[in-house]
Amino acid sequence: MSGSLAGRLTDAGFAAGWHAVRLLPEPAARGLFDRAGHWAAGRDGKGTRQLRANLRVVTGGRLSEPELAGLTDRAVRSYARYWQEAFRLPALSSDRIVAGTEVVGLEHLEKARAGGRPVVMALPHSGNWDAAGVWFIDWLGGPFMTVAERLKPESLYERFLAYRESLGFRVVPLTGGPRPSADVVREWLADGGAACLLVDRNLGSGGVPVEFFGRPAAMPGGAALLADRTGAAVVPVVCQFTERGWRLVFSPEVPVDGGGRLKDRVTTAMQGVADAFATSIAGRPEDWHMLGRIWADVPPDPPRSDSTAPTR
Repeated sequence: MSGSLAGRLTDAGFAAGWHAVRLLPEPAARGLFDRAGHWAAGRDGKGTRQLRANLRVVTGGRLSEPELAGLTDRAVRSYARYWQEAFRLPALSSDRIVAGTEVVGLEHLEKARAGGRPVVMALPHSGNWDAAGVWFIDWLGGPFMTVAERLKPESLYERFLAYRESLGFRVVPLTGGPRPSADVVREWLADGGAACLLVDRNLGSGGVPVEFFGRPAAMPGGAALLADRTGAAVVPVVCQFTERGWRLVFSPEVPVDGGGRLKDRVTTAMQGVADAFATSIAGRPEDWHMLGRIWADVPPDPPRSDSTAPTR
């Protein structure tokens, strides 16, 4: 199958999903995606095997292989829930999302905003960050800015752009925009705005070296660089699922100011972000949807044997 045809089919699939899932009763949609997640976990594809390897690191190797398989099954089903909610989220009222969101550590965000400073909320790929965005907009009393990876084909990127803008986000592309994304976000923050950035996976070359769950990894340093240049507060936040809603776990502001070289300050700040992520992710690892490679020395697991297959 050619790349262009595959891209068109992918875009068509997302278009159908956004239309069809909204027509289903919510319990039926939840059940359908939960079963699909369990099925996907059972197929044990490369993404699932990488997720399992990542979760082995997160849990410190303490789980037996059947226990790890069960956690991986829950994690893939959690990821399926994200997609089910993504297809339905534009049809949900912001009042319902706000009412259904539990917040832990809100005082850290309130403290960062108390002096009228801009804020950069640093997030991992956990829970439903789009639902969190709706909560952020309500709390902020206005939009925030975020940066989106430019997906292929362009029609798929445009579809996700329209989706997130329908929720009230201000979105700039990571690459291919009329101006560098860092410049656009910096100006937004300098005017007192807020930004949300997903920073647990480095998409470009380089990155800032950090220790993440005790292993060397790299994270993009943009959140700390923006804070240094605008005076913004960097506040880590991890999104999680509850039985019928969502939870946001805020950590204390990570300082970027101080003496020394900018490179060292940025590295120290991103290590603080990584540490905050690790604490919250470890508390509910099944909601960390990381099917990509994070650690250079942690490749995907080999295909699973039947003896460790998850059961329901």
